[in-house]
Amino acid sequence: MDMDTLLVEPVGLEQVEGALDRLFDESKVRAAKVGPGYHGLWETLERCTAGGKRFRPRLVMSAYQMLGGRDLDNAAGVGAAFELLHTALIVHDDVIDRDFVRRGIPNVSGRYRSIAESAGMSPEAARHVGFSAGVIAGDLALSNAYRLLERVEAPPAVRRRLGEILDEAVFASAAGEFLDIETSLDRSMPPLEDIVQMARLKTSVYSFEGPLQAGAVLAGAEEEVVDRLGDFGRDAGIAYQIADDLLGVFGNETRTGKTNWGDLREGKRTALLSYVSSRPEWESISALIGTPGMSAAEADYVRRVLVESGAKDYSADLAADYASRARTHLESDVVPSALRSALEPVVSAVVDRVH
Repeated sequence: MDMDTLLVEPVGLEQVEGALDRLFDESKVRAAKVGPGYHGLWETLERCTAGGKRFRPRLVMSAYQMLGGRDLDNAAGVGAAFELLHTALIVHDDVIDRDFVRRGIPNVSGRYRSIAESAGMSPEAARHVGFSAGVIAGDLALSNAYRLLERVEAPPAVRRRLGEILDEAVFASAAGEFLDIETSLDRSMPPLEDIVQMARLKTSVYSFEGPLQAGAVLAGAEEEVVDRLGDFGRDAGIAYQIADDLLGVFGNETRTGKTNWGDLREGKRTALLSYVSSRPEWESISALIGTPGMSAAEADYVRRVLVESGAKDYSADLAADYASRARTHLESDVVPSALRSALEPVVSAVVDRVH
């Protein structure tokens, strides 16, 4: 499920694009002085950042404006920082997953693998070049997210708090990725609590909690409002990730942009598999889960078992439950009604997609 479909419609997205454009223009000028290859890497990174619907900046700008913020150019720098963090994480995630394509076109690693192959390198050496370029590009995006945040004009205490929010987003995302790697070392499925914790660390903090809290802090909101938005973001992000994992197995490939048995081949730790692993049906599919050569027919069989065991319905209900929890955090007089109205579609879209 694409976050870009969880519509939040503030004004000021043009300013976010302007902040990103200025950063890339400046960086490409600097890179050109190093050499055409480095300039080309920055162009590739810029293309990787372009084209999204800017979900995280939308959350930043919505919270900021609906809590009384008026300096859209300034707030756009915060939104752009979270967008560049997103770019960094997806570029690195593609390296971790050994992917060379994103949304049907070569990603950073894919582009540089092709360049290496054209230069006559062996397939193995070309893969190494591609992944190396992905690591470097992701590092550049990550460091420049902080650079964008440094440009935001605010009192020292607010700037410090914004830095802490961005740092927590990076820290939590890295923790979630590491826990994902760590759990893959064990053939057994982790308990649901661990999967929910990974969802929160990998998704909620940088995509929901951080952007909302950053917008609120920049607007000068009371601490209770900031806390409420963080709680909302935590549960909304967990709901989103559980729903996304469900759609990764049962969703329409045209709409999700990926094969609907890739997660099964990978053995991705999800609420679906955690549930079925505690049931008798697990014995019939456990040998197939995490098998790189899983066929379409085998994937169909696994999906049938997930339906018959109740795992599919369980996961859909769990996503809806976390979406409902997210809504309760908005049911307070401290959260303006306009902001509640803007955030309601975020949780509604999650529930609508899985039921």
